[in-house]
Amino acid sequence: MNEKQRTLLIESASRFPPPQGVKLSYGTSGFRADASILSSTVFRVGILAALRSIKTKSVIGLMITASHNQVSDNGIKIADPTGGMLTQDWEPFADAIANAIDPKDFIQLITEFVKKEDIPIGGVQSAEIYLGRDTRPSGEVLLEAAKQGISSVVGAVAIDMGILTTPQLHWMVRRKNMGMKVSESSYFEQLSNSFRCLVDLIPKEDTVTSKVDEKLIVDGANGVGGEKLEELKKLVDGLIIEVRNTGKEGEGILNERVGADFVQKEKVAPLGFSSNDVGISCASLDGDADRLVYFHIPSICNMKIDLVDGDKILSLYSLFIMEQLRALSKKENSGMIADYSVKLGVVQTAYANGASTEYLKQLGLDIVFTPTGVKYLHEKAAEYDIGIYFEANGHGTILFSEHCISWLESRTNEVSSTSKGSEQHKAALRLLAISNLINQAVGDALSGLLLAEAILLHKGWSIKRWATLYQDLPSRQLKVKVADRTAVTTANAETVVVKPSGLQEAINSETAKFPLGRSFIRPSGTEDVIRIYAEASTQEAADTLAESVAEHAKCFLGLNKS
Repeated sequence: MNEKQRTLLIESASRFPPPQGVKLSYGTSGFRADASILSSTVFRVGILAALRSIKTKSVIGLMITASHNQVSDNGIKIADPTGGMLTQDWEPFADAIANAIDPKDFIQLITEFVKKEDIPIGGVQSAEIYLGRDTRPSGEVLLEAAKQGISSVVGAVAIDMGILTTPQLHWMVRRKNMGMKVSESSYFEQLSNSFRCLVDLIPKEDTVTSKVDEKLIVDGANGVGGEKLEELKKLVDGLIIEVRNTGKEGEGILNERVGADFVQKEKVAPLGFSSNDVGISCASLDGDADRLVYFHIPSICNMKIDLVDGDKILSLYSLFIMEQLRALSKKENSGMIADYSVKLGVVQTAYANGASTEYLKQLGLDIVFTPTGVKYLHEKAAEYDIGIYFEANGHGTILFSEHCISWLESRTNEVSSTSKGSEQHKAALRLLAISNLINQAVGDALSGLLLAEAILLHKGWSIKRWATLYQDLPSRQLKVKVADRTAVTTANAETVVVKPSGLQEAINSETAKFPLGRSFIRPSGTEDVIRIYAEASTQEAADTLAESVAEHAKCFLGLNKS
């Protein structure tokens, strides 16, 4: 590192002193905390983003958001060149520079890291970073901190892409690094065109007997997603979408009794919905629009809902893609299977409802489990020709390998020349349209919603029909504040406690008491708590199992009394 670069870093860092007594960790969702203490962290992540851009010789994304957290929080995370999450190899460095108190230690960390990674800083190579933020009031101040961090690396340029959903920024980074056009309008154009293609491929005879819902009401969580959906719906023919909780003009508070996280966990309708909405298809986005769940209100008696969560979205996508692959793989007029067999896989976490896993197994799908966190799911899904992953909370997407896309394109041309308009031809076109509609960089509530609606239109299904794919096993989730969450070590995709010794045996003993019982605990990646999940044949049994496991966790780990 030359003297000019060193001096610039020291002078810039002096304007952003780190908060005292706070230790932050770059988890699955980046850094998150109360916005009032984040300026130093965001500044330093700006430096990290610039180094990452130089290292990869690519555009890097930096998103300021705290997703489904309360409005007083904020956060920051990095989008790698593929549009995916920051490589796990760099997370320890992120933690180290975020928590370095002494300026000398801070500079030393950077010096050692750029040497180890062979990153030519000091103006030898340029860097380009796309910046985005959601609608949180703290976003503007933190955006400036990020710009200051980026500009403290000689040759690094920050490009402010404006207020965006998190998936939009990830999409833009991926597209730019593929050498393609990047703008918000091109994002909307790609989604709307792909949706229209899928709708145009619906068999005409099916539209007459369709039992689909007449309209969809979407809860925007008073966040950025509602605002963007208002724009997108203008370009989408064939759907009637009413957006509520847009957050405009002081309407409601971000994520307060609204949004996908609230709806999925509480299983009640969000604010802004009433008995007038009974039986209507509804959906909820989260604060930065990377999660999506559906629901409907079955009765005017209360605001309890029938939830269609990420597991059922995954099941709908999987079923439809399997149907297209089967149609495509048969040789015309012979029933024979084509030579190339697409490897289709489904990736879940332990939080997936047991009934969903059983349903997917009955479809004959290859199912694998990973630890909780999008970075693990995404990495595993990328091993397939078509990999589908979803968490129950509504975060997920579909990945198509480059080889699979190439094969689909050649297969489309081949079938078009011999039997244009055949079901084989349409199946190939549908799969290509899905690959363009779904956001392959990260979970995206807007693209995911359009895909779900296109499939429901194709199958002539209402949300009530969709909800009957399988019956969820009753479940319960709890959080317990313990003395030290890091005392818990897990294995087998977080389903088995390795440490402390004896805790897993206690969980097994409790689980054995209940029909279809299943329970596990894991340390939270974002909060100082232990998360508990329990499942059983009845809601009462699931509740009792969860409470029993919570008591064992308290005994083994001790309570956090702060």
